[in-house]
Amino acid sequence: MEILIVIGLISILAAIVIVAINPARQFAQSRNAQRWSNVNAILNAAHQYSVDNKGALPSTITNSATEVCATGAASCSGLVDLSVLTDNETYIVSMPVDPSCPSACATDGVGYTITQSANGRITVNAPDAELDETIEVKR
Repeated sequence: MEILIVIGLISILAAIVIVAINPARQFAQSRNAQRWSNVNAILNAAHQYSVDNKGALPSTITNSATEVCATGAASCSGLVDLSVLTDNETYIVSMPVDPSCPSACATDGVGYTITQSANGRITVNAPDAELDETIEVKR
């Protein structure tokens, strides 16, 4: 009888620990942290390109949020081609890819969108962020 009580207590404690740790949430937070890093890397590369080119941004950035094309993709049709940033690894070695890809990305896409406002501000967004988090950086 005592053994059954001890086993019951251990199982209750184990269940509490598993709920408190919540590994699924921890993994989602980790993927979101990677997304924050990636959107900042893309934005920094575009900004550095602009600095080196007298304020001109890559000409392929549109005024509507469009997914960025992957480095070395077979086709960038319908995507924003930012190969000027990755050429010769000048501004960034390769376009970072969303942790949910390939299931969350377009074919040849990286899962992040980029847009340019009428005033020349760039916004990079991670539309597949988890835990109802909005991951977006503007400059």
